[in-house]
Parts: sequence; C-alpha cells; structure tokens
Amino acid sequence: MPIATVNPANGETLKTYDALGAEEIEHRLATAEAAFRTHRTTSYAERARLMRRAADLLEADQQDIGRVMTTEMGKPVKQARAEAAKCAKTMRWYADHAGELLADEEGGTADAEDSGASRVLVRYRPLGPVLAVMPWNFPLWQVIRFAAPALMAGNVGLLKHASNVPQTALYLEDLFRRAGYPEGCFQTLLVGSGAIEDILRDPRVKAATLTGSEPAGRAVASVAGDEVKKTVLELGGSDPYVVMPSADIDRAAKTAVTARVQNNGQSCIAAKRFIVHTDVFDAFAERFTEGMKALTMGDPLEEDTDVGPLASEQGRDDLTELVDDAVESGATVLCGGERPEGAGWYYPPTVLADLTPEMRIHHEEAFGPVATLYRAADLDEAVAIANDTPFGLSSNVWTRDEAEVDRFIRDLEAGGVYVNGMTASHPAFPFGGVKRSGYGRELSGHGIREFCNITTVWHGA
Repeated sequence: MPIATVNPANGETLKTYDALGAEEIEHRLATAEAAFRTHRTTSYAERARLMRRAADLLEADQQDIGRVMTTEMGKPVKQARAEAAKCAKTMRWYADHAGELLADEEGGTADAEDSGASRVLVRYRPLGPVLAVMPWNFPLWQVIRFAAPALMAGNVGLLKHASNVPQTALYLEDLFRRAGYPEGCFQTLLVGSGAIEDILRDPRVKAATLTGSEPAGRAVASVAGDEVKKTVLELGGSDPYVVMPSADIDRAAKTAVTARVQNNGQSCIAAKRFIVHTDVFDAFAERFTEGMKALTMGDPLEEDTDVGPLASEQGRDDLTELVDDAVESGATVLCGGERPEGAGWYYPPTVLADLTPEMRIHHEEAFGPVATLYRAADLDEAVAIANDTPFGLSSNVWTRDEAEVDRFIRDLEAGGVYVNGMTASHPAFPFGGVKRSGYGRELSGHGIREFCNITTVWHGA
C-alpha cells in the first residue's frame, strides 16, 4: 500500500509521501534511544505538565484534525471531533493518575522479615523505545491510548501508522513537539509494513504494541518472540450482543444501531452478532432493522451523515464477498445488502438473518455496517452462539435478570462484558481480549504497567 491520503468518499488521491530510507530510520532510532536516557529520569510532575499541554493543543485542534481524519479514512466528521476530544480526556487522565498508578508498592512487614529483609518494595521502571503499529480506523485514539501511558511511564514512542493516514500520523508527532517534548520522545516513522521487522529486531527497540488484523498481529508477535521482546496485541473482534426477554427492547434495539455502525461499522469492538431470545426476536428485529434503514449514508464531511464510506476499496470488496456468500447460502436480507453505484467506497447499513455456521460471515469479522441476527431458544443457546467465534474482544448483554447477568459474566469468552449498554473504551478501565483477539491490556493501571520493568527491590536486614 502506498503511503498516501486517498479520500474514500470519491477515491481521489490527495497527497503521497516517500517512505523513510535506511539512513533516516537509523537516525530516528538513535534519537529515540538518546531521548529515553533523559526522559526516563524526569518527574511525574514534569511528564504531566507536557501531557496536559499536548491535550490542550489537541482540544484546540479538534475541528481541523477532525476534518483530516475524515478525509483520510471516511468517518463522519462529528465522530472525528469526538475522537479528538476523547484523546484529550485520556491524556489528562494519565497526567493526573500516572504517579499513583506507578508508585512504589511496599511489601508487607511479615513477608519481608520472612525473606530475611528489612524492607521489600516493587518499583515500576520504563523499558525504553516502544514501537507502536497502529491501524487507520481510529487514527488518533488508537495511538493516544498507547502514547499517553507510555510517555507518562517514562518510555518513548515510535509510531508506524497505517499507510492511508499519513497526515494524521505526522500531526501526532508535531503535536507532542509543539507541547514541548524533547526531540525523540515521540516520532512518526513513515515506512511500509516491510520495514517493521528490521525496526522491531533493532536492540534499541524494547517492546511493541499492535492494534490491527490477526495476520499483522501474528507477524509482529513472531518477530518479537524470536527477539524475546514484550508485545501487546489488540486484534479483531466479532462481538456478541445478546438480548434476553427481560430486556428493555426499545432501548436495546436503539443502542444496537449505534453499536453496529459506529465509525461506519469499522470498529473491533462494534457489536456484530446480535443474538436474541426467540420470545423477543421478532420485536427486536423489527425495531433494529427500522433503525438501520433510517440512517443517513453520505458525505462524511456533512454534519447530518450517520454512515460514511468504508476506508478502502479493498475493505468494501471484502465486506461485499462476506454478504454475497451468506445470501447465496440462504441468509435473509432484512435491509441493505447491495453495493451502491457511483463514486466512493460506500456500503449501506445491512441486516442479515437466518445465518448458519457454514457461512463465512459466521466465523469471520465483518468490518463494515453489516449486522447478523441469530435466534436463541434459551440462555444456554445464547451463550453457545456468543462463544462460537475465534474472537473474544468484548460483549454486550441485555437483561434485567441478575442470575442471567452472573451466568454471562462467568461464561462469555471475552475481555469485557457490558450489561445493558454498548461496549466503549474508557481510560480508567482495562481494554483487551482473549482468543484470537489478542493479549495484554491497554488503558487503566493495567495498560500503563504493560511496558514497565516490574522490579523487586530487596533490602537486607
């Protein structure tokens, strides 16, 4: 993929960039290593001052950077502005809390004495330059939820962003520079995917984090494993959205529309498989389908647009293949399902019913505004359908029955269970998955500690 801004609303190439050469990559790595030697020794107060300054700048820029994101990957501009605001909030959260999250932990007196020590503590120390391989779908948020905790912990960042969002990638480097971070604390590497292995193998790079596809995660994890380097992976998701008879059906159906089409349906944590108890299936299906039909698809720069184009032509082709395969195998189309003519990589909000395990969409992630509806006879079948996926990122459960809530929390194979609401990330709560959705956690105290050397300090008696 060329490093270029291609407007998905019309297919027009707006800007192209040359990839960094070997000499420039070497300079960036050397600069990162030098910056880490200094940044690691700064106080939490100084790191917080810089982070808050960056948050202020981002908040002031949200109109302009929102339009850039929309032009590069097609998300509705109102959602792009909200993404920028969320990033600023998260930066301030880590500025406020990093010191306490990484404070020394004193061991118990009895345990210290039992080990022959006068004192034992745990200290969190930064690792060094961390490589972040990030996707295009949330081009600010995915980066900030790594960068804010990493920088506050004393690490420095090297960003290899998706090749179709280069302007957003360069903006991020400039943002931290304008905030006053010393040269090398956060750098954008305009390189293709072929350069990642050599960068990751470089001994100056201490760890990596990746958000993206399962094949990309496998590739990075394989190289990092060979080099014995820490990784955090957040990969695909095919999240279940379970609706039981005691649920508020109107609210569940209304929320389901947003949960499926947020970011034009291109979100790992978007609800994708809607598993509805047979007693309320027809009522839910009717309300949900009407809600999907009512969405406005169009120019993402228009304020009243709900669904813009998919980010790439290949992405739309892949989604079309999944829907066509399901229809050819007997799925019922309740709305949408036909790719529109004309410019841009648009795909309409679509609802499919009568799914079977033989269909590709039953096991593969549909990255776009396509929902699949399943009928469950009881709670056991609902859990079974929800877990019948190689992914395990998050899940949504709608019920007023506390016994059912406990069962879902116990048995759903996912990194999160959201009860009577849709999955959303928040800086205070850990985020990540199981199975082929990856490993490790972002956000919260768990996320900031992922790239720390958890050091035991033992003092003799």
